[in-house]
Amino acid sequence: MATVDLHLHTTASDGRLSPTELVKLLGERGLRIASITDHDSTEGLSEAYVAKEQFPDLRLIPGIELSTEAGDSEIHVLGYFLDWKDREFQRVLSGFREGRVGRGRAMVNRLEELGLPLEWERVLHFAGDGAVGRPHIALAMVEKGYVPGVKDAFDLYLGRDGPAYVDRQKLSPVDAVGIIRGVGGAAVLAHPSYVKNLDAHLVRMKDAGLAGMEVYYSHYPPKTVRKLREIAKRFDLLPCGGSDYHALGQDDERLPGHIGPPEEVVEALRARCARGAASPTED
Repeated sequence: MATVDLHLHTTASDGRLSPTELVKLLGERGLRIASITDHDSTEGLSEAYVAKEQFPDLRLIPGIELSTEAGDSEIHVLGYFLDWKDREFQRVLSGFREGRVGRGRAMVNRLEELGLPLEWERVLHFAGDGAVGRPHIALAMVEKGYVPGVKDAFDLYLGRDGPAYVDRQKLSPVDAVGIIRGVGGAAVLAHPSYVKNLDAHLVRMKDAGLAGMEVYYSHYPPKTVRKLREIAKRFDLLPCGGSDYHALGQDDERLPGHIGPPEEVVEALRARCARGAASPTED
């Protein structure tokens, strides 16, 4: 089991555990370093830091996950050690979350056209106070009996090539790196094995200040980890990673701490935070 997990979600986006519940789970599982990386949101961090007071051995790094588009790829960029209380940063994130609501409604409309009607109120129920995302639509589909599980909803309808997929507000990977660096953070490419033309994207993102890429990721077999570690070394990127835990209740979901980078990677990541921007923070 790893002691570091840098990819975790709560009810502030599309996770099913509250920040308090997630931090409790992290503490019980003996995690030493973790980062909550909700989609387009840091709304769960204040609650998480209060909960962390019960687990003094747990170090919590403020994080985020931004979704971007690049040609025919959806690319996610993680950010760490953010000055997450920055007002302009929060204004930008609020705009992204508003875009998620419009996109969610459009996907529900697509599903209705496909003969799979959903009540928008049920989607909002699953989203709770968090940013609306595709997993919430998937959960509503499971509740209706349209699909047996969340993964099936994505595979059949909600994935990028699915009939109910709708593009969201355009943000390029380079833009995402810039946003993260603008608040003093370190940017990391998430789940790179899903990215088409990976090398070309890494060149552009590295030029923009990319600090690392996920190497240790849930469901990656040892062969994939080795390959990605070699790529990270070639581009001088720190090998990061985590479970990408959402608590969705899927049979193949890995718990926090299932996989993660060595602890020394965290300090190296902190050292690569944007120079001249806000000082790295952890509270």
